[in-house]
Amino acid sequence: MSVELRPVTAENWEALIKLQVREDQRGFVASNVYSIAEAQFGFEDEGHWDFYPFGVYADGEPVGFLMYCLNFAHSRFQGFVIRLMVDERFQGKGYGRAAMEQALEILRADERILQVGISYEPHNKAAQALYASLGFVEPGELMDGETLAILKLR
Repeated sequence: MSVELRPVTAENWEALIKLQVREDQRGFVASNVYSIAEAQFGFEDEGHWDFYPFGVYADGEPVGFLMYCLNFAHSRFQGFVIRLMVDERFQGKGYGRAAMEQALEILRADERILQVGISYEPHNKAAQALYASLGFVEPGELMDGETLAILKLR
């Protein structure tokens, strides 16, 4: 299995917005079209967060979407994985884990990133298990109604 992250471009965005999670998971993650639009603007919280959207590809085929954002001035975490989704047809094959491992490798390479945050719906047990297995720890608080988890890199 060859999994890679490819930046969202004019050539691939239409294929990426067609990817969807299962019906019962739709409340867990924003649509890819929303995420791609959101990436154009970032947001402000202790400075400006820049967004980096990626398609997740397995053997050259789009299977998911991942987006992280960076704000080196943030006091708590300088990186944040704001989206991860795997299309319903490709779930359970390890693509989400592989995408997260690649994103974390990119984030670890930047010495300015001390901690990485992630958040997820409190009842999304699959996300909780995945992130915990990657080393994320829940400090016991919610962020915009979602469970917050933090991975210390340094």
